[in-house]
Amino acid sequence: MTIMSVVLITIVTLAGLGAIAAVILYLASKKFQVFEDPRIDQVEEILPATNCGGCGFPGCRAFAEALVKSDDISSMNCPVGGADTMNKVAEMLGKEAGSATPMVAVVRCNGTCEHRPKLNEYQGATSCAVAASLYGGESGCSYGCLGLGDCVAACKFDAMYMDEATGLPVIIEDNCVACGACVTACPKSIIELRKKGPKGRRIFVSCINKDKGAAAKKSCAVACIGCSKCQKVCEFDAITIENNLAYIDYDKCKLCRKCPEVCPTNAIHEINFPPRKPKVEKEEPAKAPVE
Repeated sequence: MTIMSVVLITIVTLAGLGAIAAVILYLASKKFQVFEDPRIDQVEEILPATNCGGCGFPGCRAFAEALVKSDDISSMNCPVGGADTMNKVAEMLGKEAGSATPMVAVVRCNGTCEHRPKLNEYQGATSCAVAASLYGGESGCSYGCLGLGDCVAACKFDAMYMDEATGLPVIIEDNCVACGACVTACPKSIIELRKKGPKGRRIFVSCINKDKGAAAKKSCAVACIGCSKCQKVCEFDAITIENNLAYIDYDKCKLCRKCPEVCPTNAIHEINFPPRKPKVEKEEPAKAPVE
């Protein structure tokens, strides 16, 4: 057998094996083929493609798949696209969209540099997550904001910044889409999503300190001391006191503004309300002269 014959036989054999392998792969692909609904691509195109995770899914693609596969999407929401986006998705899928309540992030810590004096200085990595794993913070309050900006770094919508004067994050309400990225990023859990409220008005306790009153007040001048005064004036059972800390249920709160008035430490914040009218003290009637 010549060398040319050997080469020819080898080429034919390899070509035959390749053909057999191709047929096997083709049959396997047909047998195990996974059908993907073309509507998933259509829904994904409607979504804002921010992949923020605010919908509860790891990205817009995963959310699109869930929307297509779910029979009822009324409880599902895209916080970035809002009602307009969900209505478009519902119309395309022939399903009914729900009416999501507008939410916004709030910072539940008012321990500024003025109210919460530093007792030490942190010189480690510029990360709240790292700092929180090492110690309680630079002040006497181990519950408050660490001020290193993990929440700002996590925000994809330029809805937050760190205030150098106070050392606290500030929410830019018009930019906030309530995706919850800042909530997840904060190791101290001081950021909460709350209802925006009518005309953007809301009331909340800007403190998460669970120490007893005297200890909380010593570490921060504006800490909630669990005195229950706010709870006593609330006529709607919207305020609960647990672990020395007051909390206002935004579903029950009627925004009557009685609780901020009685808070002795100004721990309760009222946002976007008109200024209060100054109280007019009643003049005591003049006493008749004694003859």
